[in-house]
Parts: sequence; C-alpha cells; structure tokens
Amino acid sequence: MATRLRSAGTRCTVIGGSGFLGQHLVEQLLAKGYTVNVFDVHQSCQSDRVSFFLGDLCDKEALLPALQGVSVAFHCASPAPSSDNRELFYRVNVGGTKAVIEACREAGVQKLVLTSSASVVFEGTDIKNGSEDLPYAQKPIDYYTETKILQEKGKHMGLEEKAGRKSIISDGKNLVDFTYVENVVHGHILAAEKLQKGSPLCGQGRKFSHQQRKNCQAQTVRATFTPMRVALAGTFHYYSCERAKRAMGYSPVVGLEEAMARTLQSYPHLRRARA
Repeated sequence: MATRLRSAGTRCTVIGGSGFLGQHLVEQLLAKGYTVNVFDVHQSCQSDRVSFFLGDLCDKEALLPALQGVSVAFHCASPAPSSDNRELFYRVNVGGTKAVIEACREAGVQKLVLTSSASVVFEGTDIKNGSEDLPYAQKPIDYYTETKILQEKGKHMGLEEKAGRKSIISDGKNLVDFTYVENVVHGHILAAEKLQKGSPLCGQGRKFSHQQRKNCQAQTVRATFTPMRVALAGTFHYYSCERAKRAMGYSPVVGLEEAMARTLQSYPHLRRARA
C-alpha cells in the first residue's frame, strides 16, 4: 500500500535529516510533494529542494527557525547505538528531545513523529510476536536503550505525537525481524498523515516489520560487538505489526527478499562474497 500523497507545499522538518534514516525519509517526502526542512549538525548533501538548518538540537533557539511554518516534524536524530558515551546519550536523547518538544510547541507545530526503538522492551531474553503492550525494560542493556525509554516516557506534550522502538554468536535457529529502511520511512509518513486529535496513534509506539522472519545464522565476527549486539544475535526477537496495520493501514512496501537483495547490492564486500 503506497503512502497517500499530500498536497504540494505541505511543509515538514526532519530533525536528523542528514543521517541514514533521515536521508531516506527526506527523499520520500520530496517524492510525495512535501516541502522539506532539514535540521542537523552537518549537511550531508547539496539540494535546492531542501532548506538546511545547521545547529545543536539541544538548543531550542537554534531549532526554532527550522520549525517556522511547519505542520509536522520528524525527530529521528540520535547518537549511534553502539556508542558507550553515556553523557552524549543523555544530552541528545533526553535533553535534546525536551528541547525539540519545547521548540515545536513555541513554533506551533501540530504533529511530532518521534523515532524510537524496539530495544526499549528488550532485556536480552526472547521476544516472540511482541506487541506495544510489552513493558519497558527494567534493566536496559545499553545507554541507547536506557535513554530511548526516558525519551518515550517524557514525550507527552500539547502536540499530537507518535513514537516509533571473532566469536561464534547464536546457533542460527533464533528468528529475528529485519526492517528495511524504506518500510520504516513508509511507517513514519503514514503516522504523520494519520495523526489527529483523539487518534489512537497519539502518544503510542507502533512496530513496523516485513511480517516475515529470518534465522540469525551463526557467524564469525571480529570482537567489536557490544553487549546489545551479542544479546540480539542470540535471542528470538520479532514483533507484531497488527496495530500499525489497523491504525494506519501499514503494510511493507518492500518485501523481505527484495530488501535483502538490495542490501547485498549496496555493500561491495557482500556482493563479492555472494559471487
């Protein structure tokens, strides 16, 4: 199901629009007729179709120019999950999100779509067909998860909103969800378009997946893994997207096999290995 096209000129801001998810989100928003602002600490590309605003998202005053005249903001900025910089995670994911919320309020932004993570409910044990009713992890495995939990708990505001969560690892029998970036983008745009006052989406997270699972095959890797990567590699973790389907009409726009083929093509060393 394709995301519904909005009227040309609908203005939005993508906070973190120079990152991996952010760039894909910007691309799809432009294709669907949106006018797009990007706020980030650096500019990833040159485009006369995008207005770039550079600054620190923890600074409300720096955010405000990027939010003027905007009806919806997407907040997908975060430090890399593999970092162990506790101070940075708290500053960006907790303090930064507070600044984003305050700036959106002041600028009159109607909707805020927050990118979260399924890790907020993961504690290193199996999750099979998990739903949005799962409780937050009591013992988060890393600072990314810890601050994402605080980010979700502290997001309530006067806006309509939605939150979107060499060693041998695993015997290869555990099933896991893989979600292709275009499906994540599709879910974000659906959330923004379906949000309205009183909507079941307000203040709620939704899980997006391919609705298909793959075994996490045993593999040899360099010893650069984190506790979270080890836990994810050795457990079942897949989630139901039934609520997203009911509330937003979500369905993956790229199937799992096609997504895997595209991913292999995007990495030269994987292309060589496949050949």
